[in-house]
Amino acid sequence: MATGRAHRPATRSRGIPEATVARLPLYLRALTALSERSVPTVSSEELAAAAGVNSAKLRKDFSYLGSYGTRGVGYDVEYLVYQISRELGLTQDWPVVIVGIGNLGAALANYGGFASRGFRVAALIDADPGMAGKPVAGIPVQHTDELEKIIQDDGVSIGVIATPAGAAQQVCDRLVAAGVTSILNFAPTVLNVPEGVDVRKVDLSIELQILAFHEQRKAGEVAMGDAGAVPPVAARKQQPSTDQGPDGDVPAVMPA
Repeated sequence: MATGRAHRPATRSRGIPEATVARLPLYLRALTALSERSVPTVSSEELAAAAGVNSAKLRKDFSYLGSYGTRGVGYDVEYLVYQISRELGLTQDWPVVIVGIGNLGAALANYGGFASRGFRVAALIDADPGMAGKPVAGIPVQHTDELEKIIQDDGVSIGVIATPAGAAQQVCDRLVAAGVTSILNFAPTVLNVPEGVDVRKVDLSIELQILAFHEQRKAGEVAMGDAGAVPPVAARKQQPSTDQGPDGDVPAVMPA
């Protein structure tokens, strides 16, 4: 089986929008569930509902893949699984290194979904000498001194950073210098990378803060409703704001 360095997905060269690329894994997850239930075909409406998007957007996304389904029949589930997997580059082996084997890194190492989706954990790496040789998820942890050699020997092009924030940029620089061109960053910091290196950031605390915002807003709406208050949008229509922004021509508080 080819390794990650042998071939890179052609989504960009084929002109598939990034927003569509971001939705392809959602479609693949829904299709995989259908395939496991031996469902042969699925309509755009059913698949869109399972993926959490509207059917018009799904049909537009699939048009970029050259897949239009059959009127009255729908989409062939197995073919779409293959087609999307191929487009995402999941029909080949992608060796991955995880750097930082604390609680989060160990949890990632134990995640069983990597292998079934075409990702092979090639190495677990940590800066603590006391961790060296200890097995996590059946893989012995290696010291960061071995990082560059591991990347070269295994042809790694994807790195996962699960270190504390203070160490993340240095780890990132070493990964990039050794040839890694895609990074999944779990550290709570923004990484600076050169042109040609892709970074995806996963920050659980930010996601929780966004949910807290929505919870607070929902609670406020309930409180206003209980008090018989005029909804904010209606209130603004009845009483236009005369507040001025710092430049004197922009409202200080813009309508949501």
